[in-house]
Amino acid sequence: MTMDAIEILRIPSIVVGLVALVLAWLLLSYIPVRLWIAAWAAGVKISVGSLVGMRLRRVPPRLIVEPQINATKAGLHLNIAELEAHYLAGGHVNSVVQALISADKAGIELPFKQAAAIDLAGRDVREAVQVSVTPKVIETPRVAAMAKDGIQLVATARVTVRANIERLVGGAGEETILARVGEGIVSTIGSSESHKAVLENPQRISQTVLAKGLDAGTAYEILSIDIADVDVGKNIGAELQTDQAEADKRIAQAKAEERRAMAVAHEQEMTARVQEMRAKVVAAEAEVPLALADALRSGNFGTLSPGRGSHADEA
Repeated sequence: MTMDAIEILRIPSIVVGLVALVLAWLLLSYIPVRLWIAAWAAGVKISVGSLVGMRLRRVPPRLIVEPQINATKAGLHLNIAELEAHYLAGGHVNSVVQALISADKAGIELPFKQAAAIDLAGRDVREAVQVSVTPKVIETPRVAAMAKDGIQLVATARVTVRANIERLVGGAGEETILARVGEGIVSTIGSSESHKAVLENPQRISQTVLAKGLDAGTAYEILSIDIADVDVGKNIGAELQTDQAEADKRIAQAKAEERRAMAVAHEQEMTARVQEMRAKVVAAEAEVPLALADALRSGNFGTLSPGRGSHADEA
């Protein structure tokens, strides 16, 4: 065989080698070999086709395979297709798997579908399981209420709650618990005859509020309600009486001012009448000389002598 023939045979082999390298690179870019090896080493049976399918569906294989490995190591048998479907639905696969592991170790029955539903409902399923295992304490803001004697009390309560797995989907949250407890504190203090009775026995508030079943329809179960602090506030009754007295005073002052204004108006009216009468008298007095002068000019003016009955012109 000549050298030219050998060179001609080498060209196809080089092309085949390049094609093989390209195919190998494409295969490795779609198949996470290290992840596949780690899965098989952990006992997770997953095919190469499944990993390629995840790539084609734009699902990061690591976000599915690693939680599956953790679940398998913890003794849970999960369906990797369900994990992928939960990811495609917008869920947090790792949080759901960690919650399932925690629930299994704590002896809490939590199926995968229920955990996935809790996660898709927007709740932190891991935290829910932790609160179910270890209750947490939430503190109410300062709640002000007035007893029947008019004294204001300001109370703060600590509410110990445990998550209710069955009601996590559709159940009310912590805000509802705090609002109901605050309402119960206001109602209990408001029904007390005296603020001293509340200060003597703060636990009466806890017992009354706890007996109302405030956790109905919520995602939590109330274990206890403890009054952390009770402070004496303002004397609302005295303030109301003071305000009422001030209001009565202003009303009386307004009425007195009205009467004074009416008296001033009446006095001004009488003064005007007197001035009017004086003006009439002055006008009448001014007309007398004019009448006398007119009588003299007309010859109708005469006088009578003392003690005589005849006119002056007859004398």
